[in-house]
Amino acid sequence: MVTADDISWFKRQFRTQIQAALPGTPFDVDMIVAIACQETGYIWSVLRKKDLPIERILALCVGDTIDFRGPGKGGRVAFPRNKDQLVAAPNGEAMFDIARKALVDMAAFIPGYKDAAANPKKFCHGFGVFQRDLQFFQVDPDYFLQRRYETFSDTLAQCLGELRRGLKKLGFETRTSLTDEDFAKVAIAYNTGGYNAAKGLKQGFFDGEKFYGERIFDYVTLSRSVESANGLAPGRYVVIARGGLKLRGGPGTSFDSEKTLPAGTELTVVETDSHDATWVRVDLEGDGLLDGYVFASFLAPAEQHAGGREDAPEPA
Repeated sequence: MVTADDISWFKRQFRTQIQAALPGTPFDVDMIVAIACQETGYIWSVLRKKDLPIERILALCVGDTIDFRGPGKGGRVAFPRNKDQLVAAPNGEAMFDIARKALVDMAAFIPGYKDAAANPKKFCHGFGVFQRDLQFFQVDPDYFLQRRYETFSDTLAQCLGELRRGLKKLGFETRTSLTDEDFAKVAIAYNTGGYNAAKGLKQGFFDGEKFYGERIFDYVTLSRSVESANGLAPGRYVVIARGGLKLRGGPGTSFDSEKTLPAGTELTVVETDSHDATWVRVDLEGDGLLDGYVFASFLAPAEQHAGGREDAPEPA
């Protein structure tokens, strides 16, 4: 079970990228964190304690090995029902090899998957922190074959796309904000493809204690109780704004822009502004001298950077 400490870690790693992707949506960071907790929290909460690099943790966030069990016996209904159906598809052999290796690699850290990994026909059906299902291999094979689910910005983009479809199913597409309960309803649509108002939050995957919708509501509540880190921790970061990030003379857009730092620029965050944690003071040369302030949401930790770029502008 994901704890408050786990959520605090997750926010420290990914809050800036999540914030940068949310403009124009009714979602907030805690809602997205809740999806990550429900989908793969049982994996990354373990891996974060193994002294693994962020990119390795992201690559190991895979799961779901349930196959079709036969008529009337339950199990997976969507493509691919089993190994045979997957390898029969175009590029299916290559995809099986990727999905099989992903399972074996992940099972080395997550004991609950060891039995599945011991079966040579078993493979993963869910990929990425937010678990995009392998059924989409038929329409978007490159996402899986190129293992784009290992990049946080890519898996987040897929998550937001599915959540937007959930908004539409519930008639919430014009909303500019959501209550936590309404978000849990959208999350149910994310998990199941629909929402039955008569069942409330008791819908979606049932883990033996609670339904998916109930878990999402609980995780949003827990995440809201966890203070985001007071700004970015000091260290090395990379600019992820596609159009570059303005270096300013002070913490805010009212201060003059001294230069624009191109996407991919590495810098050192020295401290977070004491009055506004969305702005950080930076050292560009690594010489201990301060060069100015940048907007923190468009920085990603250098160790996890995998080429993601964001198009959203600085706050007005």
